[in-house]
Amino acid sequence: MSIPFVNSIASWLLKKRYHQIELFLKYPAEVQEEVLFKLVSIAKDTEIGRKYDFASITSYETFAERVPILCYEEIEPIIERTRKGEQNLFWPTSIKWFAKSSGTTNAKSKFIPVSTEALEDCHYKSGKDLLCLYLNNNENSQLFTGKSLRLGGSKELYEDNGSFFGDLSAILIDNMPFWAELSSTPSNKVSLMSEWETKLDAIINESKLENVTSLAGVPSWMLVLLNNMLEQTGKTHLFEIWENLEVYFHGGVSFSPYKEQYKNLLPRKRFNYYEIYNASEGFFAIQDRNNADDLLLMLDYGIFYEFIPMEHYDSEDQKVVPLWDVELFKNYAIIITTNAGLWRYKIGDTVRFTSISPYRIKITGRTKHHINVFGEELIIENTEEALKNVCMKTGAQIKDYTVAPIFMKGKEKGAHEWIIEFRKEPKDIAHFTELLDNALKSLNSDYEAKRYNNSTLKMPEVHIARQDLFYDWLKNRGKLGGQHKIPRLSNTRNYLEELLLLNN
Repeated sequence: MSIPFVNSIASWLLKKRYHQIELFLKYPAEVQEEVLFKLVSIAKDTEIGRKYDFASITSYETFAERVPILCYEEIEPIIERTRKGEQNLFWPTSIKWFAKSSGTTNAKSKFIPVSTEALEDCHYKSGKDLLCLYLNNNENSQLFTGKSLRLGGSKELYEDNGSFFGDLSAILIDNMPFWAELSSTPSNKVSLMSEWETKLDAIINESKLENVTSLAGVPSWMLVLLNNMLEQTGKTHLFEIWENLEVYFHGGVSFSPYKEQYKNLLPRKRFNYYEIYNASEGFFAIQDRNNADDLLLMLDYGIFYEFIPMEHYDSEDQKVVPLWDVELFKNYAIIITTNAGLWRYKIGDTVRFTSISPYRIKITGRTKHHINVFGEELIIENTEEALKNVCMKTGAQIKDYTVAPIFMKGKEKGAHEWIIEFRKEPKDIAHFTELLDNALKSLNSDYEAKRYNNSTLKMPEVHIARQDLFYDWLKNRGKLGGQHKIPRLSNTRNYLEELLLLNN
């Protein structure tokens, strides 16, 4: 069977799914209500279902009144019971996989339950949908004539009392159909290697001779891999290695700080970038248009969505709204109810709706990763956009950064302190800092108000990090590779102080 024939058959099968996607585009509220009532019905005889009398819930309002909103620490005891062998606590089918979150804030790991339904109806379904939407927009794609170079945070799975835990990517690989490995590089054996630097060389050796047509992975770590690939092969750009490369599927961290660097590695105007939004708890959204900067919220993956306006988050007047009551351009914290037994669970991410017909979002940051020490409400979306604008003006290129507050002392005003590792440093760091400050003022009115006449905040302080500072910091913490992320913003100085000490 010829490769072009396989390509055309695969494309035809995936495009058939688009008709189902059109259903939730047309009837989003109805589809979401159907998801909720199905989840409640399935779990009515679990311990949680009996506790909140799921059997008598017939409306969203009743569900919202009975079931509390919870964070991980509040559901950890019931998850631990399941890890030790108890079942039918929060989901009726057997839970034997747990995605161990890498996390950027808590040293303590989270173990997120992964059910068979979540694997099939969410994680694997989303992978097919990603391809479906891409192929729907790119009819001349030759994606299936080659392989996808995937870069996950995969490590081996560990067994404990009959349950298995590890990175989500390891769980996905362990349960993946055989044909999926045939269309990917590197091999599962290499993907599951635990030592990052050894794994990096193995990926390069396996992949450089393949016909790679797509890339998939977190932008920061993929950039490390691709730069190493060019260095080892002596090539100047990636099309000299993979002539048929046509798309990069990315997620996990904002792409904005890295986009110009990718354009240098992939110097073709017609090359595509597609963003995804997934986590250990589920797969949530997919870029559904070429050259878009927002993502389509996927409504039929067994996940019911609710949202908390961030101005009310964790306050006495906190209010929660279902999808059909969200407003455009507001910043919301996401609450999910899922087919792995997470009930009204705070995942810690924040989003903003750019469209409500259909429902499209932009990821704006984390509920814990912002700076609001002085009422400035600085979020990751602000810093990423500001850095992108300043880099375009100065020609600088950024590898990594983090920001923390300088607290007021006596009559001393506060400020924000940055440490930035550049791939290409600006010629004048003082000018760079001034442009950064101005960009933040233009993007965030609260920040601008606190900076007015240095009333509350002074000019930010920016340190230039030595090369590989953030890499070494992650290595010291045992968090190299894959899904591990740099904490961008924090209300404390803990991360910054560690980095400054390591920078000396």
